[in-house]
Amino acid sequence: MAASRQRLLATCLIASGFILPVTAQQKPPTPASAAAAPDATAASAARILLLPRRIVTGERATLAVLGVNGRLTPGATITFSNGDHVKTDATGRALFVAPLNPGAIYGSIEGRPGRVSTVIVTPAEASSPAMEISTAPRVASLTDRFELFGKGFCGDADANQITIADRGALVLASSPLSLIVLPPMELSPGPAKVKVSCAKRDAPEFTLLFVELDLQADSSPLKHGEHRTLTVRVSGTTEKISLEARNLAPDVAELVGGNPVRRFSSGEEENTAQFEVIGRKNGTFLISIRLVPTSGKPQP
Repeated sequence: MAASRQRLLATCLIASGFILPVTAQQKPPTPASAAAAPDATAASAARILLLPRRIVTGERATLAVLGVNGRLTPGATITFSNGDHVKTDATGRALFVAPLNPGAIYGSIEGRPGRVSTVIVTPAEASSPAMEISTAPRVASLTDRFELFGKGFCGDADANQITIADRGALVLASSPLSLIVLPPMELSPGPAKVKVSCAKRDAPEFTLLFVELDLQADSSPLKHGEHRTLTVRVSGTTEKISLEARNLAPDVAELVGGNPVRRFSSGEEENTAQFEVIGRKNGTFLISIRLVPTSGKPQP
């Protein structure tokens, strides 16, 4: 895996202080320096496990771990429900071989609650004479990952070549049946052509609509009992877009409507959605806002 890559990672919009949206410049250390001096601080920040939702018995696959700020996290240990363990390398990803027994398996970040599931299928179920993409999102965010399903992908993430509007994208996690992709930084809102290839195999080109989410909110610390409105502006489409807000600091603020809360944007030219928080105590609130993915057959 390319240890020297630099990427701007953002898993979602986060309302917290002046971080609107959250971004994190990631330049992983070389494998040698990472082995000599593991970054325990980075590993302790691990929060999000990205695991392909379908893997193939005996075949290689790649997972990734992100921190709450979207930074790829080296040195994080992942434990699987069958007893296997793997640790992310200097790129914040880990290459592993899928177990030989088909069925569901679960992965979790060591020391963190929650787990992520994937399904192990047989090579016969995954076989295909050519690369194909069966499912893709209808809309994706410029600053968030999206997932593709199909056949003929490479389990080693960096062996897959993906371009969006002729710009290279980063594959965070992969298997022969699934890819989790981060769009390139230079991309503009609107429709873009996506090309996927691996090991001299090419999938048919398709079009994906990318939108930009801009969070507009008062970024000062929240006070007890204070009501505050968060406005998300959607650029790149006049369609109504489904958004989800999740409260990451419920001791500081209450997210009105529950946790998480989903809203549709208004559509038309303004195309905004609003969420409301109420302060429970003085402090910095933390609300993540993400696009709710809807998937279907890729469009030419």
